[in-house]
Amino acid sequence: MGHPVGSESGGAVQPELPPGQRLQRGWPVTHYGPVPKFRPERWEFRVFGTTVDGEKRCWNHEEFSALPYTTVVGDLHCVTKFSMLGAEWGGVLASTILELAPPDPAVTHVMVWAEYGFSSNLRLADFAADRTIFATHKDGELLTAEHGFPLRLVVPHLYAWKGPKWVRGIEYMTADRRGFWEERGYHNVGDPWREQRYSYQEEPGEGPEL
Repeated sequence: MGHPVGSESGGAVQPELPPGQRLQRGWPVTHYGPVPKFRPERWEFRVFGTTVDGEKRCWNHEEFSALPYTTVVGDLHCVTKFSMLGAEWGGVLASTILELAPPDPAVTHVMVWAEYGFSSNLRLADFAADRTIFATHKDGELLTAEHGFPLRLVVPHLYAWKGPKWVRGIEYMTADRRGFWEERGYHNVGDPWREQRYSYQEEPGEGPEL
């Protein structure tokens, strides 16, 4: 799901933005709390929860860096109303992780865990989407620490808070559970094309009770 083709203006095709968003030329730094210090010897990526075999799977930084590297082109829509279009993200597809550490068939949601206990919940279908990626690079360059190095999740079809910086693992869940911002008033799904910004906008079935 990329940004839809927009209207022509002066001979150039203008990309369409989700409602309420404005085009951003640069990439502002937005996050809650301090930037964590990366210690490669202590870093690991964990997959746990309701895995198909009940076992946890871990990769250290060297092992994770050796996983198949892919690039996708995807937008980044921040709930603060800026959108960055057409960035190239490089890293490991979420679908690759699902293949290497399969969830149990009963799994419906994923909790993405990051440094300092930060979390964000996703429907399994959103996590498994073709362009959901654990990014290490943007436009061919390593991410900076402020933008999530060594690993951030990018989910181009949802608001950017659904893709945390400084990711350390994922938890497979058989029922939905709200993450950090979802517990604090943000929409449980976060579709920018439906402008799902806040929990008060949720329809029945879009999230657990607050």
